[in-house]
Amino acid sequence: MMAAARVTTGFQGLDDILDGLRIGDNVVWKVDSIDDYRDFVGPFVESALKDGRKVVYMRFGQHAPLLEEIEGVRTCELDPRQGFEHFATRIHAIITEEGKETFYVFDCLSELLSAWATDHMIGNFFRVTCPYLFELDTVAYFALIRDRHAFKTIARIRETTQVLLDVHNCAGDMYIHPLKVWQRNSPTMFLPHLRDGDVFTPLANSYDATNLLTDIHRRDSVSASRQLDHWHRLFLQAEELDRSASAEDEQKAMVGHLCHHLIGREERMLSLAREHLSLEDLLNIKSRMVGTGFIGGKTVGMLLARRILEKDHQLDWQTLLETHDSFFVGSNVYYAYIVHNGWWKLYMRQKTEEGYFEAAAELKEKMLHGTFPEMVATGFRQMLEYFGQYPIIVRSSSLLEDSFGSAFAGKYDSFFCASQGSLEQRYEAFADAVRKIFASTMSEDALTYRIQRGLDKHDEQMALLVQRVSGAYRKHYYFPELAGVGVSHNTFVWDKDMDPKAGMLRLVYGLGTRAVDRVEGDYPRIVALDAPLKKPHKGFEDTRRFAQRDIDLINLEDNAVQTVSILSLANDGLDLRLERFGIKDRETMQKLAARGRKGQEVWLLTFDELLSDEGFTGLLRNMLKTIETAYGYPVDVEFTVNFATDGSPKINVLQCRPLQTKGQRKKVQIPERVEEKNVLIRSEGNFMGGNISQPLKWVIWVDPEEYTRLALSQKYEVARLVGRLNKRIADRQKSPTMLLGPGRWGTSTPNLGVPVTFSEISNITALGEVAFSAGGLMPELSYGSHFFQDLVEADIFYLAVFPENKSCHFNEKWLKSLPNSLEPLMPASSHFKNVVKAYRVEEERLLLVADVVTQALLCYRGGAPLPEQN
Repeated sequence: MMAAARVTTGFQGLDDILDGLRIGDNVVWKVDSIDDYRDFVGPFVESALKDGRKVVYMRFGQHAPLLEEIEGVRTCELDPRQGFEHFATRIHAIITEEGKETFYVFDCLSELLSAWATDHMIGNFFRVTCPYLFELDTVAYFALIRDRHAFKTIARIRETTQVLLDVHNCAGDMYIHPLKVWQRNSPTMFLPHLRDGDVFTPLANSYDATNLLTDIHRRDSVSASRQLDHWHRLFLQAEELDRSASAEDEQKAMVGHLCHHLIGREERMLSLAREHLSLEDLLNIKSRMVGTGFIGGKTVGMLLARRILEKDHQLDWQTLLETHDSFFVGSNVYYAYIVHNGWWKLYMRQKTEEGYFEAAAELKEKMLHGTFPEMVATGFRQMLEYFGQYPIIVRSSSLLEDSFGSAFAGKYDSFFCASQGSLEQRYEAFADAVRKIFASTMSEDALTYRIQRGLDKHDEQMALLVQRVSGAYRKHYYFPELAGVGVSHNTFVWDKDMDPKAGMLRLVYGLGTRAVDRVEGDYPRIVALDAPLKKPHKGFEDTRRFAQRDIDLINLEDNAVQTVSILSLANDGLDLRLERFGIKDRETMQKLAARGRKGQEVWLLTFDELLSDEGFTGLLRNMLKTIETAYGYPVDVEFTVNFATDGSPKINVLQCRPLQTKGQRKKVQIPERVEEKNVLIRSEGNFMGGNISQPLKWVIWVDPEEYTRLALSQKYEVARLVGRLNKRIADRQKSPTMLLGPGRWGTSTPNLGVPVTFSEISNITALGEVAFSAGGLMPELSYGSHFFQDLVEADIFYLAVFPENKSCHFNEKWLKSLPNSLEPLMPASSHFKNVVKAYRVEEERLLLVADVVTQALLCYRGGAPLPEQN
């Protein structure tokens, strides 16, 4: 950029004061009214057009247009109500498209307050936009209405802009007072100047200057609220309304207004919030916030569920619920973190099609090592002082998370903080957790999920929910007695007599991580709430096999979350009250005694004693149905339960989201007589995903016997190969594919199954887990887990195949008789052709059918052909 390149303001007298504008200047006008700004815009644009400049008008304000339709001026209509990210991204794209040496006029930035409710984000917008304009050798005009913005916001804008001009109207006269003119100076440049037409005269004597500046200072200092961000002023107004005996409709209007700035943009969630949250509730939320912006889907769901229960008079929920004292980190902190660390340009590159994954990987790495703005860090420390040394959990709560149609289950990270050590040590641990959660927005799984749900163009701000961990100290351990997931509609009914509407639970002892994740060699208790003692397996040996063996807890001495065996915990002298949750496994105790380990207690967590109490199961059923009724939709609720000394339960609702279900979507006809030689799979139950009648084009089969022989690193290679096949041949419409493999798909432990990520199975039509007992590879019927939620939302049908069961038939021999297409599809991976088989079954007319009502599943050849593709 040529340093000497000068541009006119359209006023010769003003050019003389400023020594002209320079290419690269961002010019900010602080004015009393839009009309004052308009007076200076017109001549600037007229002169620019006369000089042959490209001019772009960024139109987004509610005020009258600054420019009428003028030949040579491109007007870009923008809607700031769609959010900071959408607005800033669109402007970035326009600036990129227009290229170098374009001149810009922006509507008054003060108009953004009605859309964003916070000065801070206006400062962020200016900070990310102006350097880009400077880089492209542009000249841009902006305006701010005096007294609308906090001093800190003005200071940030002053720091970033090249030119800042104060325009005052006093007693019918207009004064121009340059406050900043970058790299220019003169003896009178920074004095107030009286405007008379095109003539600008400096106030050179002390008498005139004192009178003017005293009057200006008096007006600027009238309100102490100028120290406050617009956000805080808005809530001060709400507090006054709440204290006063104002009309109900006035308070209702304020609730609606605040919901738009706190809750989100999804209309169904907004409607629930307006119905169930009071003005006092919203003020309480704000009082526990760090930063500004939305509180995110996870927080909204938790608060709504609790409020719905508290307003229900069938039960005394005020007594039954554990009090919460959560804190909330506003979604604008996420953007502030990116802007503060100078990553906005990279963030904009990630928003492009070519940079969607590539730039995300780079940004994810950077986000793990950033610093926080001083005000944010101070808010974090104050919150940590409040919690002290009680363990907390930092949970993702993005704008799109836990909404109708997109749960984002398990896509973003959450972290426990044991909260041991000095305040600074606790701050570092907390800040590291926040960095990791922010970085998880750029994970491949999350980005793939967003594409699949059509959300890749939507704003996805990350807010945070910070909760005290529910539980109690037991020596140096801390954990709740019971944790689980409850769903109000159970599509995993393993018995045709069960009622899906009754709901289902996944229960564990200790932290709830084992209830929402699929864990190595460990199983939660699955509970159908209309038959709580009925198990999805048979016999005592299966009860022992499919039981919880380990507990997740917080070790305060080690300042970390750990997994401890229930066996060792039961013999550590702790008051665990395990008789409420299980029975002593006397057979195993005798075996241990025979090996010289006499006196050790072995507990088998069946939860039968607890589940036989109709009061307890009825309470949880009531909780789920009450929330479901209010939502008008099935729900998925995460909770903990701790028991008082009198045995009464205290429930803590941690999370609530709409539950995506697939039921009897269409009637299916399962043929009664199919020759056995034509059957690939026949099974009773053990499937999830509703009724299905799906012709298949491909079957991908991971051979269990061959898979178990692989080295650990090769098992990971197989997972990556499956991911490549998922991208290469799997297509829901054109190439429906069934993926079959041993044990658990998506496990983090390759010895239990194939460790694929969600993005590596995202195009699959049907996913089958096949039991291979010889290798210890067993499916886990994981309804209620994050894994299952992924399958439901991606519309992937799930089946578990148990070849050794009498009620199941699996014709592996026929499958292996088909030609394997792996080598021509993936020549570089042909060395895995004995492990991974890709069978093209289109000519076999392979059909997968399942019926929820009869719990029958059949996959056979000779069924309906694939529909013709256009």
